[in-house]
Amino acid sequence: MAVLPGDAGGSEVTTQAARVLEAVGERFGHELQIETGLYGGLAINACGDPLPPQTLALARRSDALLLGGGASGRRWEDPRLSVHPAQALLKLRQELGLYANLRPVRLYPELVHMSTLKPDVVQGVDLLLVREVASGIYFGRPRRQWQTTRGRNALDTTVYREREIERVLRLAFEIASTRRRHLTSVDKANVLATSKLWREIANELAREYPEVELEHVLVDNCAVHLLTEPRRFDVIVAENLFGYILQDVAGALTGSLGMLPGGTLGPPRNARGRPAGLYEPTRGTTPPPRPEMANPVGAILSAAMLLRHSLGVEAEARVIEDAVAGAVRSGRRTADMSPGRAPVMSAAAMGDAILEQLEVAAMKNPSA
Repeated sequence: MAVLPGDAGGSEVTTQAARVLEAVGERFGHELQIETGLYGGLAINACGDPLPPQTLALARRSDALLLGGGASGRRWEDPRLSVHPAQALLKLRQELGLYANLRPVRLYPELVHMSTLKPDVVQGVDLLLVREVASGIYFGRPRRQWQTTRGRNALDTTVYREREIERVLRLAFEIASTRRRHLTSVDKANVLATSKLWREIANELAREYPEVELEHVLVDNCAVHLLTEPRRFDVIVAENLFGYILQDVAGALTGSLGMLPGGTLGPPRNARGRPAGLYEPTRGTTPPPRPEMANPVGAILSAAMLLRHSLGVEAEARVIEDAVAGAVRSGRRTADMSPGRAPVMSAAAMGDAILEQLEVAAMKNPSA
């Protein structure tokens, strides 16, 4: 597997995630080969390319990738930049054929106070949002802006093909069948032709998964329900633009982006017949005041997703997730997990706390 630390704070959090992966590998008798590559803003600084050829070659030969973050700071906020760290992530997705982004959102009981919503609304939230990321309005053509005698015009095009919709919906059905067996398909079928096709294909696939309850929800209603009754959701699946917006809405429920993992999957391609994937914490674009104070939980939980989805080792993934829960339960906090409250821990100290909990979690897991 490959680790691409990326920007400020990325090295700190991926270092802790790699420590946890190595510890789990040793505990379960796995030999993990971890290589590091240059990526994002630091790669631009070093060679002018956010995804150097040697890093892309590393990604292609790896079973999975763990990313830190591609860009941080105001330097990268100028939309006129011809070279931007975000280009690295888009190119990785395209080169590896990745099409489905997974965003788990889980609120720990001990951190309910961090949410901006009332505790009785968010207590017990545990959902997964699946977003299609290879098509839709981000990639549609034509796309242009032009001037007329009556003023300025702009055009974006949304295109979805049957196979692009079918593969992400099938993945969502498969995942839902391993959870609480409820799938919410999000669209705007009352207005958009692409959404009408999306809903048709969802209904067709539902016949293959009778154990999964399928519901259709319009995107605006889904956003409202995420803020008023988020516990109703298990797995949510949406097209690219809708999914992007809903992921941020759902992520805000936790009160800290540093707690959120993420992964993007493609077709099976590695020796285990598992999907190619890249995994990264959801930290936003704002680095911590000091990189060493970054929250590594999102990266460590992303490593658990890597084990589950790309390496196919479920027990090991659960042990990591249980170890994180144990560390949170014991009162360990980084700055973003404890705003205005002391004491807070560095990324390395939080990594130590999670490593302490690993053995306890492994002993509680009957598969370990």
